[in-house]
Amino acid sequence: MKRREIRRTTSKGAPKWMVTYSDMVTLVLVFFILLFSVSQIDQVKFDAISESFQNRMIFDFFPSPVPMENPTESTDHMESGEMSNEFDTPTQMDNTTDRDEPADEVDSLTELVTDVENYLDEYDLNNVISANRTERGVVLVLQESILFASGEANILEEGKPFLDRVRSLLQDIPNNIKVEGHTDSRPISNYRYPSNWELSGARASSVVRYLIRENEFDAARFSTAGYADIKPLVPNTSPENWSKNRRVEIVILESSNEDGAES
Repeated sequence: MKRREIRRTTSKGAPKWMVTYSDMVTLVLVFFILLFSVSQIDQVKFDAISESFQNRMIFDFFPSPVPMENPTESTDHMESGEMSNEFDTPTQMDNTTDRDEPADEVDSLTELVTDVENYLDEYDLNNVISANRTERGVVLVLQESILFASGEANILEEGKPFLDRVRSLLQDIPNNIKVEGHTDSRPISNYRYPSNWELSGARASSVVRYLIRENEFDAARFSTAGYADIKPLVPNTSPENWSKNRRVEIVILESSNEDGAES
């Protein structure tokens, strides 16, 4: 009997390596799709998360994922309130900034301004002396016309009563005093004052000498400066403005500026 021949059927499908290759390609495609989806960042949420990590309080509020050597001791401290964070006691945080002035300095400056304004009102000096509050203290502005003749640094007789009033005011104020001379922009040149620098400095010195001589003030309280025309109140464009810029300023220094008379 003849032996029957067994026919072997050949597979017509894809090779086995093709299955592995297609799986790899599929995985790579999924990987890049994930990368693309992750790259679509919500900027608002990202900024919020970034800001939260920059705030150190978030680390105080949430427990650390790193286990501590003695966790029971830390738990005892937290239960006793020794390690409370900012969220537990928000009312204890000072509402101050680096630019805020200390309360005692603000009160002192306000009181000083009030005293000076009351004094000027009492003696009807507002027309000839003005008071301004600055970061340095209180600035009394005296126009040149009531103290000096044009181009001169000798105090006029009619100007001395005004300085006497200022002297009486300074008697009750312990603050240091800085006297500053200012001129307009018109040049001056003579044998006594070669420029406005010498004239402005001489006028400031004359005021200080008069105040010290008439009241025996401590000379260590006073300092002078001549600024010529470099710090005008208004542009030097008219005779009226020239008159405003020719002045002597008596600065009653705030306590924090008493050691910085050059400011």
